[in-house]
Amino acid sequence: MNFDAIIVGGGACGLMCAVQAGFLGKRTLILEKNSQVGAKILISGGGRCNYTNLYTTAQNFISENEHFSKSALSQWTVEDSITFFETYGITGQEKTLGQLFPESNKAKDIVNIFIDLCEQLDQKIELNCEVKSVVKTEGGFEIVYDQNGKTQKLTSEKVLMASGGSPIAKMGATDFSLKIAKQFGLKLTQTAPALVPLTITGKDEAFFAGLSGNSIHAVVSNDEMSFEENILFTHWGLSGPAILQISSYWKPGHQIEIDLLPHQNISNLIGQERSNNGKKLLGNFLNSFYTKKFVEAIAKFIPTEKNLASLTKEDFSIIENFIHHFKVKPAGDKGYDKAEVMRGGVSTDELSSKTLEAKKVAGLYFGGECVDVTGWLGGYNFQWAWACGYVIAQNI
Repeated sequence: MNFDAIIVGGGACGLMCAVQAGFLGKRTLILEKNSQVGAKILISGGGRCNYTNLYTTAQNFISENEHFSKSALSQWTVEDSITFFETYGITGQEKTLGQLFPESNKAKDIVNIFIDLCEQLDQKIELNCEVKSVVKTEGGFEIVYDQNGKTQKLTSEKVLMASGGSPIAKMGATDFSLKIAKQFGLKLTQTAPALVPLTITGKDEAFFAGLSGNSIHAVVSNDEMSFEENILFTHWGLSGPAILQISSYWKPGHQIEIDLLPHQNISNLIGQERSNNGKKLLGNFLNSFYTKKFVEAIAKFIPTEKNLASLTKEDFSIIENFIHHFKVKPAGDKGYDKAEVMRGGVSTDELSSKTLEAKKVAGLYFGGECVDVTGWLGGYNFQWAWACGYVIAQNI
């Protein structure tokens, strides 16, 4: 078997690389640990797959080098992703904030495109393959892997490491790409779960648990970033899109601030209502903005049993602080099992931004989640993976 490159990992980056290489007349082999390719694609977006975002820019990614992603994202644009999938029957449907889903709402339709194209283009996929080692040889690399209990060896001039981030058990992902990077002396940026729910413990735990299931449109912010989307109270803390987004910028020991009524001023609203109906209880007034359960829970913090006419200046200050500046100090996060992606990874200092080849190791490429480029929630990480796959295919 003669291959132009061996691809370790049959996720978004690996699949796109194989297909794009095929278009160029190159032959690749994908070694996939799972019993199927595209495991993460299949479960993303609740099985619907938010495959890109219309508003993708380098600013939507976290990296020690904020400019690193620009080259790949300019070589393979959002328009390229849209055109590629449309060519093979996937029409995009925009949901919110530029998020594009297949009109069919079926992630498997995305994966099937790659499976079919790999077959048509003679790109080989081997499943149930656990790669054990990648060793540099005179002619390139020797790859040793186990397949169904049998040890196999292959050599190739080029290798793409696209096996994802740190272990996420439900998808069979591993940190193997990071181990290989370390083996070859490449620097790693500290890794952590990203786009992950945050946990609350201590005296506030019961308050959050009591509100489990309540979703509120809010602005969540810290010193670095701000996101406006829904938050979700859970029995162990906070989740929802805005929380997942801010989690990528949150560090243990730091607090976040939540505006529970964005673009409005609660004091002004109370003032307007008070002039019409001063006898109305604050709790009843708040019921028009929040669920009854939420209003009952916040009674321990603000005077919901007072009527509007009797609210003092101090009451207004307390109410405004709580509604617009609700401060939370998370105890931690739910870890890799509940994280959408990994933050950090192979340092961008070690890779060419134009080709994604390791500067120190000719023929060794890294793409997708294992690289220190982490996108926001909403299709950005898939756009990065497609771009990586395309760029590497041009250079293997």
